Amino acid sequence: MPRHAAPAADVVAAAQAGERGALEELSSRTLPLVYSVAARAHPYRDDVDDIVQETMMRILRGIGGLERPEAFRSWVITITVNEVRDHIRRRGRRETTGAAFDAAEHRPDPAADFAEGVILNLRLSGQREESLRATRWLDEDDRELLSLWWLETAGRLARAELASALDMTGHQAAVRVQRMKERLHISRVIVRALAARPGCGELTRLTLDWNGAPSGLWRKRLGRHVRQCPRCVRHEEGMLAPEGLLAPLALLPVPAALLAWRPWLSAGTHAAAADHAGTAATSGGGGSATAGTAGTTGTSFTAKAVVAASALLAVGGGALVYTAPWSSPSARPATAPTASSPAPAASPTASASPSRPAPVPGSAVSRPSPRPRYGSVVDTVDSAPPPDRPPAALPHRPQTTVTMTGLKRHLDGYQLVHRGDTVVLRGKGYFTVHWDVMYGLRPGLLTMPSWTGLRGRLFHVASGGGHRMDDRQPGATAGGTWMGNRQQGLIILPPGAQQMWQNEYYYLDGSVTLHLNETQADYNLDVLPSSWQETADDIATPPAPNPADRERYGLVRDTGRDDAPVPQYATRSTPTDAATVPQRSVVS
Repeated sequence: MPRHAAPAADVVAAAQAGERGALEELSSRTLPLVYSVAARAHPYRDDVDDIVQETMMRILRGIGGLERPEAFRSWVITITVNEVRDHIRRRGRRETTGAAFDAAEHRPDPAADFAEGVILNLRLSGQREESLRATRWLDEDDRELLSLWWLETAGRLARAELASALDMTGHQAAVRVQRMKERLHISRVIVRALAARPGCGELTRLTLDWNGAPSGLWRKRLGRHVRQCPRCVRHEEGMLAPEGLLAPLALLPVPAALLAWRPWLSAGTHAAAADHAGTAATSGGGGSATAGTAGTTGTSFTAKAVVAASALLAVGGGALVYTAPWSSPSARPATAPTASSPAPAASPTASASPSRPAPVPGSAVSRPSPRPRYGSVVDTVDSAPPPDRPPAALPHRPQTTVTMTGLKRHLDGYQLVHRGDTVVLRGKGYFTVHWDVMYGLRPGLLTMPSWTGLRGRLFHVASGGGHRMDDRQPGATAGGTWMGNRQQGLIILPPGAQQMWQNEYYYLDGSVTLHLNETQADYNLDVLPSSWQETADDIATPPAPNPADRERYGLVRDTGRDDAPVPQYATRSTPTDAATVPQRSVVS
């Protein structure tokens, strides 16, 4: 059996049925994998235990809805990666808010990160130590990829599983791995050059303003120097391939507290843990504070983990009882709402990966009763209308005011620039999302934006701006579109995504949050207030003579009724990771 073989399908099936022995076996085989991925992908050790506990709880909570037991490990890795992303984003927001925060003075504790911890705990030295220190210079996305590639080099993970966890094809994964290895290599050279004695005078001058914390920005700055400096480039000599250095460190030793932690509690321990969590919450005040010992197991739990365990699972008669439908973090409904099928009354937590299969609830899950259908969802590629076809009449909807809240103001609205940027919209009326695809900077797979926390109704009423993003760009070379050309690289849409137009128009009656989910391809979104008249004028403007950039009339999508289309990737719940876009949109 290959070292990366997944747990047998019958073991997964038994765990889905609630058999304790199967759950224990899956736990013992899954915990080291989850811990190793999380520890390497997350820059701070103090968050890793929380990530692992929450990931294991999500696995337990969602295992009953896993359709294909043979896909268990790919599913586990995807959940782990999503949980790491979510923690990084939350920690970033926590550290960059509050009047007392001074960015110039804030410094991460180097001893708190994964690399330093492993070096100290395993007493590493030589090139293996240099390689681990080099991982601190990688960007967030590269650390995530490294954590999976590291396991692949040791035979603990298959390339197909790595690609699936990151929602890539095998070819895309190969390209990403190669680029990550190149950045890891230059990081190793930087580590050697900074440690050299006597050091390079020019390198010393370049680092006078450096605060000592490795980062992607400083890797780029110092990398340019070490590639060109005759003295520093010599540090490449004698470097061993990272595969041989890192493979022996594939699975990290799991801390004893995590090894002892078990979220599937016996009936007596379950009740004791819940009581203990309540006591800890009352006396300790914080969900992340240590809650002490639960029951008779002698295990140290956090209050957050115990509350999660007691809220999510009840063990009785040897079967797991799921308390929330569609609760898997990789869940999405099996089919999209259509004109002939009502949408569900309760939508899933939309943290699904685009390629993740739809879980089917187990027999213990009660299905919500259907409501009258609201909106239609288009989860297929739509074709462009003829350029000279005028649009249909745009239905007129009542308008008061749409207010916006975001980070970066732009004109009368807000601009979303970086992954994780959001804008919250509230009110009744029309607004525009203007696309700015930066194909010359970073081409690749484009992760579509998503809409979360919808309260009320949201309709995709029209598309305009004079062109779709796949239209020919005036003056571009052969094959050039508004998403790039052969020389600068093309932007790739995920399967099933609607092609966006330069301006997309929406009508809101309620509140919703729009997320920018930038990953590989670089793009910005301008979110601006609009009106029925401005929308109608834009889409009715005819194509302009060449070489103007108006390629076509716009398109009306609104029917004027409640069955008008909603945006793709809309959900009424807030996903664990909004950057992981479900391929089925859900509204109720």
